[in-house]
Amino acid sequence: MEEAPVGPDHAQLRRRLGRADLSAVPEVRGALREFLRRWGQPARADIAELLTSELVTNALVHTDHDAIVTATLGPRGLRVEVRDFVARRPEPRVPDADDGTSGRGLVLVQSLADAWGVRAHGVGKVVWFELNGGGMV
Repeated sequence: MEEAPVGPDHAQLRRRLGRADLSAVPEVRGALREFLRRWGQPARADIAELLTSELVTNALVHTDHDAIVTATLGPRGLRVEVRDFVARRPEPRVPDADDGTSGRGLVLVQSLADAWGVRAHGVGKVVWFELNGGGMV
């Protein structure tokens, strides 16, 4: 993942993931973990990894396109965006016990993030979440 400063008090991590490349999920988690070391919020960093994994997995499993992950760390905290190229909006749903672990991603995002949402973005959409606290150290 590429890391770039986006201002004096912001840092950004960005990565384009190939179509259906689920092997990229652990790589994104590791890069995010390294990126967030400067945040000084270890418990929140664990949540960020989990939620990012869920959004990346959803983008790769439920579309037949690439995805772009952007994590921005600033004074107000962390914002992670996962862009895909399918306009269909995801909806949180109550997982069925027979689904195993499937269907819980957006429910986790909804319950653990300080804010989250979906917005149209040209061709496709961006699903994002924010975790507040501490900003950069």
